[in-house]
Amino acid sequence: MGDKIHIFDTTLRDGEQVPGCKLNTKEKLDLALQLELLGVDIIEAGFPISSPGDFESVSQISKVIKNATVCGLTRAVQRDIEVAAQALKYAVRPRIHTGIGTSDYHIKAKFNATQDEILARAVQAVKWARNFTDDVEFFAEDAGRTENEYLARVVEAVITAGATVVNIPDTTGYCLPHQYGEKIAYLINHVPNIDKAILSCHCHNDLGLATANSISGAISGARQIECTINGLGERAGNTSLEEVVMIIEQHKYLGLYTNINTQMLNPLSREVADTMRMPVQPNKAIVGANAFSHSSGIHQDGFLKDSLTYEIINPEQVGAEGSKIVLTARSGRSALAYRFQKLGYEFNRNDIDQLYQQFLKVADSKKEVMEEDLRKMAEAHVPEQAVA
Repeated sequence: MGDKIHIFDTTLRDGEQVPGCKLNTKEKLDLALQLELLGVDIIEAGFPISSPGDFESVSQISKVIKNATVCGLTRAVQRDIEVAAQALKYAVRPRIHTGIGTSDYHIKAKFNATQDEILARAVQAVKWARNFTDDVEFFAEDAGRTENEYLARVVEAVITAGATVVNIPDTTGYCLPHQYGEKIAYLINHVPNIDKAILSCHCHNDLGLATANSISGAISGARQIECTINGLGERAGNTSLEEVVMIIEQHKYLGLYTNINTQMLNPLSREVADTMRMPVQPNKAIVGANAFSHSSGIHQDGFLKDSLTYEIINPEQVGAEGSKIVLTARSGRSALAYRFQKLGYEFNRNDIDQLYQQFLKVADSKKEVMEEDLRKMAEAHVPEQAVA
């Protein structure tokens, strides 16, 4: 089976921070139940102290989720942690996620503090959280730009204080995959008590590298990935859940696996897009409308001979409706014959040769040749072969 990667979903917390994506409690509750069915291990339900509505959402989600861990976010502030504990009191498996910025950018500009002061605050926050639950996750905000030696000191100290998971966020999406992987490897090799906690990847997509960085982190030994459906999140978004899950699924030789029910990926992607009113770009990996569409003639011909020529994922495996052969001016004869056949017309090679010239005229005049265009061509070509 290999090593399990825990999937930590933060669609309801980090994903909801996208402008215009605010969810009410009922919407959050419905999505949390779907996430549990999907098989995510941890649901980050919100930031309880941030608003009464968020407190209520975390509390309600805690009551209905039975299998997944329910997590609430806090700053390294005693009141935040107490409020989160209150919101999580009904959870079967509660987790408090607390932390503080560890890079010099944060220590100096944000906190006007020293490294030693931040280390003390980090330890204190974990101790407060441990008063309420055995499952405490610590985040070292902006770990991506924190020097490794100091980061290792912080990680060692918070594990000693009782953190069971340590989150190494690339908060600004700055790292390259090899740098992020090396950072995780450095911590595994330089933190003496690292075996007492799980390292977690929380990568942002400012340079389009969130998924690559998270996978690099997992290869280097992190065993939790924090992600969102459709890659929703602050600024350019978070690591996309569907991408990391399918990369792990496709590359089994990595010796990693997740508990995700992949057939729910497309239906849940659509539900999140509708609920949050955030459409998915058509060329998005795994869940985009064009993820399994083929419009180039060379691709279509290869695909029709053997789908593995141009598809590494079976659309049914991720709950997509199936592959699409889209007819454009770049399409070839094999795609045209295939689409006529799908409509019930049996044409020989000569017929297709004649129809193809007509097809190209139509295709040059519009972006995509639709079913009704094909029917018109077929009826005009051989009326007696029309489908009854």
